[in-house]
Amino acid sequence: MGKAIAIFNQKGGVGKTTTNINLGASLAQLGKRILMLDIDPQGNTTSGIGISKKDLRYTVYDLLIDENFDPHAAILHTSVQNLDLIPSNVDLAGAEIELVEIEGREKRLQNAISLIRDEYDYIFIDCPPSLGLLTINSLAAVQSVLIPIQCEFYALEGVSQLVSTIQLVKANLNPRLEIEGVVLSMFDGRTNLSIQVVQEVKKYFGANVYTTVIPRNIRLAEAPGFGMAITEYDPRSRGAAAYRAFAKEFLEREGDL
Repeated sequence: MGKAIAIFNQKGGVGKTTTNINLGASLAQLGKRILMLDIDPQGNTTSGIGISKKDLRYTVYDLLIDENFDPHAAILHTSVQNLDLIPSNVDLAGAEIELVEIEGREKRLQNAISLIRDEYDYIFIDCPPSLGLLTINSLAAVQSVLIPIQCEFYALEGVSQLVSTIQLVKANLNPRLEIEGVVLSMFDGRTNLSIQVVQEVKKYFGANVYTTVIPRNIRLAEAPGFGMAITEYDPRSRGAAAYRAFAKEFLEREGDL
């Protein structure tokens, strides 16, 4: 049975989508069967891996609203072998309102994922940077949460609230929910600030922090504009090397390398 992991941080711009796409692609290139779910109405994972949001027949919206919907119908193959996607677009913004009236609304995504979990090694869910029903559905559906944290001045702002949210969902909806790990992104080793942030995050999260840090890298920032993972766009870049190293460390921690 595949492991489902939410990529979540209540702060925006911390690298959730970048992590979702590039960790997923790196694991797929190591031979793992990966499914990404884009549960952010902005659809950045969808466009960032080269899927047009205008031409979608089915999306995550259908999984959430129609309890009889077959999730297989929404799965798209990407240009990366072993990497599949259930996409999203702006339609998903309406799901927050529609779900309010639905019984068992917090478990809709969990029920849908249970139908396809056996077909993948890992399922990654790219959550929106807010705590609404979309995020609650994600946290209720997974076994663990992967937290990207940007190496910036306000890195730890809101982290205690984030951890409280995870604990709240664990207590009320998903008793198996754990923190998968914390990955530091946009690291610049030339600045004292980045080094200080790493130290502070390690103090707070301890052994949950991955050794691999993702550097600030222009090629990494460019790749989504071309609808490609960094390992396709520029496999020789520092960003690609970092995500390959992160994928291997991730699998080592899972005992799955």
